[in-house]
Amino acid sequence: MILKYHFKQKNYVKTVEIQIEKSRSLVEGLRRHVKEMGERGVTNEEINAMEQSVKELEAVNSEVDSIREQLTPTVAKLKLVMNRVKEAYAEKKKTLKGYYPQERWMDYGVPDKR
Repeated sequence: MILKYHFKQKNYVKTVEIQIEKSRSLVEGLRRHVKEMGERGVTNEEINAMEQSVKELEAVNSEVDSIREQLTPTVAKLKLVMNRVKEAYAEKKKTLKGYYPQERWMDYGVPDKR
């Protein structure tokens, strides 16, 4: 599950970066045309609030990037250990299934499915 999350995480990082850029651009455009937008119901306060939210998103994104950098070696180690455990599990399960009838597999914690 963690590995699947890590893959989805890469897509999410790009999505956040794209949203930041699009939002910055929109705020700049709204500021350039604040008078026109005011006539259409978009206030300066709303633009300021949006700009503040974008800045907050940038700060949180930066914090997440920093944590991600610290986490990367640990995730790599997790993958190595996980592969080692999976290989050992498969090997022992194969041995067990080769020496015992299906009825005994549950005694060793192996589901009796083929």
